[in-house]
Amino acid sequence: MIGTIAAAIGLFAATNIDDIVVLTVLFLASTRGSLPGWKVVAGQYLGFATLVAISVVAAAGLTIIPDEWVGLLGLIPLAIGLYGLIRTLRRRGDDDDDDESSISAVGLLGVAGITIANGADNISLYTPVFRTSPIADTVVTIIVFFLLVAVWCLVARVVGTNKTVTELLERVEHWLVPAVFIGLGLFILIESGVVPRLLELL
Repeated sequence: MIGTIAAAIGLFAATNIDDIVVLTVLFLASTRGSLPGWKVVAGQYLGFATLVAISVVAAAGLTIIPDEWVGLLGLIPLAIGLYGLIRTLRRRGDDDDDDESSISAVGLLGVAGITIANGADNISLYTPVFRTSPIADTVVTIIVFFLLVAVWCLVARVVGTNKTVTELLERVEHWLVPAVFIGLGLFILIESGVVPRLLELL
C-alpha cells in the first residue's frame, strides 16, 4: 500500500509539474474577478477526471483517440490564447475594460479543456500503469491522484493570488495569460509531432 501511494505521488508529480504554471496563471486571472476560483478548481478536476477515465478505458484495451493525433488537443489552449490576445489588442488603451481579464471567456469547460490538452501525454503513461496494476492498486492510485489535484490547486492559488506576485504581474497580465496558452498550444502541437502528419495529408 505504501509503495503504491509513493509510486502514485511520483507519477503525478512527474506528469503534472508543468500544470502548476498553467494553474497559477488561471488563479492570477481569478484575482481580477474575471474567472471565479471555484471554476478553476472544478475545471481542473473535470479535465483531470477525463484524462484518468480515458486512461482507464485505454488500459482495458479500447482506443478513444489514436496516439498519433492526441497532439491536436493543443489547439484548445492555442485557440483560447489567440482569443485572449485578440481581446487584449482590441481593448488596449481602453481604461473602462481594464478590470476585465483576457481570460474571462474561458469558464469551467475552458479550464477543463486546457487541463486535458496539457495532460494529453499523461494518458500514455497512466494507461500501462493501470493495465499492469491490480484493481485495488489502481483505485488507490486514482484516489492519490485526486487528492494531489487539490494540493496542486492550493499551491497554484497561493502563488497566483499572492499580493507581491499579482502586483508584479499586474501590468503584463493581459499579455502574459494569452502568451502562456499560445505557447502551451504550440508546444503540444510541435512536441507531439502532429504538425508533420497534418502536412503529409495536404
